[in-house]
Amino acid sequence: MSEETTHHIALSDAEIQTRLENEFPHWYYENGWIRRKIKTSGWKSTLMVVNTVGHLAEKAWHHPDLTVSYAFVIVKLVTHAAKGITEKDFALAKKIEEVVMWDAAAESEGVFEGIPDDPRFKYIKKD
Repeated sequence: MSEETTHHIALSDAEIQTRLENEFPHWYYENGWIRRKIKTSGWKSTLMVVNTVGHLAEKAWHHPDLTVSYAFVIVKLVTHAAKGITEKDFALAKKIEEVVMWDAAAESEGVFEGIPDDPRFKYIKKD
């Protein structure tokens, strides 16, 4: 089986749950989709999240469904061709976590100061 083919094989519910528990604690499995609710501080932040997810999805050529509200975005992933969750879904979920939830101050060894602890600059609410 080619590598391209293996990325399209739907995982079992047990495999999905194990991956979520071990690697994606803020994602959940519901109605055949893996999902992540990202809470924001308001509309501008929500739009930044939507645009970031959109950019990553387009680069991956794997497009999620999004539910967009004033102070949150729900990202829903499934591989339609496989009629289930595949490695492609987990790969995109990982990239979304890495980019959208990146904590610049904590992960840059002091290069970036990150978002100030000031209500005027709030962006994404941490889980």
